Amino acid sequence: MDLFVQLRKMKILLIDDDEWIRDSLTLFFESEQCQLTALETAEDGLNALRHQRYDIIISDYWLPGMNGLDFFKFIKSSNKNAIKILITAYGSQGVVDEARKAGVHSLIAKPFTSDTVEAVLSRLINDRKGQGSNPDGEEME
Repeated sequence: MDLFVQLRKMKILLIDDDEWIRDSLTLFFESEQCQLTALETAEDGLNALRHQRYDIIISDYWLPGMNGLDFFKFIKSSNKNAIKILITAYGSQGVVDEARKAGVHSLIAKPFTSDTVEAVLSRLINDRKGQGSNPDGEEME
C-alpha cells in the first residue's frame, strides 16, 4: 500500500523550534493530505498529547526548555503505540542508546530531506505491520 494512503489515516505530531523545518514538513505532509500538528516546544507537545492521540510523533533533539530526548522519556509509558522519531544533528552512540531507552524507533540526522522522512516512515510503518501493534523490537538507524 502506498505510504501516503496509510499516513492519511494517521495523526502526526511534529515538534521542532526551527520554523523552517516546521513549515517545510507541514507543506510536505499537507500536500499529501496528511493530518499534521506542528508545534515549537516539547511543553506544547505534552499539552497536545493530553487532548489528542497521535500515531506518529517526530521531535527535534534540541528544543527550548525540555529537549526532545527528555520529552520521549516523559511520554514513553503513555504513548506506547506511537511511532517515535528523533531528529538530531548529534547522533552520537550515547544519544542513540538514550533514544532507544526512551522508546524512540528511529533517528533522522540533520540535515535531511523529505525523501529521508518518507523512507524512515515507510520502513517503520512496514515494520509495524509485520509485528502487529508492538513496535518495541524495531531497529534504530
